[in-house]
Amino acid sequence: MSETEDAKRCSRCKEYKPRAAFASNRAARDGLQAYCRECWAGYHQARQIAKGKNVRPRVETPEGYKYCRSCGEIKPHSEWHRNATASDGLSMSCKTCRAAKGRADHLKRQYGLTEAERDQMVASQMGLCVICLKAPAVHVDHCHKTGRVRGVLCFNCNSAIGKLGDDPDAVRRAAAYLEGIAWKPTLVAPGVYQLPS
Repeated sequence: MSETEDAKRCSRCKEYKPRAAFASNRAARDGLQAYCRECWAGYHQARQIAKGKNVRPRVETPEGYKYCRSCGEIKPHSEWHRNATASDGLSMSCKTCRAAKGRADHLKRQYGLTEAERDQMVASQMGLCVICLKAPAVHVDHCHKTGRVRGVLCFNCNSAIGKLGDDPDAVRRAAAYLEGIAWKPTLVAPGVYQLPS
């Protein structure tokens, strides 16, 4: 086999391979690297080791699969998000690891908490929502004015106090209503109501 428009000879392994097996190099006459991608990866890794750098070992994966360095598992391409800028067109971590990292980043960015700190709060609440004492505590609750984290609630309780505008008076009126105390306000001034005593 000779060098043609469809194939090129690798300078390192001396094999003729399709042009797609070579990375681009604008400085080269034919626009491609001298080594095929496989040889270039081996050459680059050997140079890094010779320089004393810590090199992650290459993991052989079957066609249509990729190794996730975060969880250490080999997963099918369907378990990865697309990334047009990556050499293989896939993101660095699998969907599961990216989701976990996203949750951890959200906790840190939004509430200033690590996952361990959040888990410690949940453990101190015995794993239950501190309002209803029934459902598991899964949603971090915070004051929207100060940003201070108050605790970890269930979804229903967290959204309930949010819908009541984080207003303690509204929560007290709701509790009084549930206890059967009818709220019959008396208009004392325009827009000002007084509760009966």
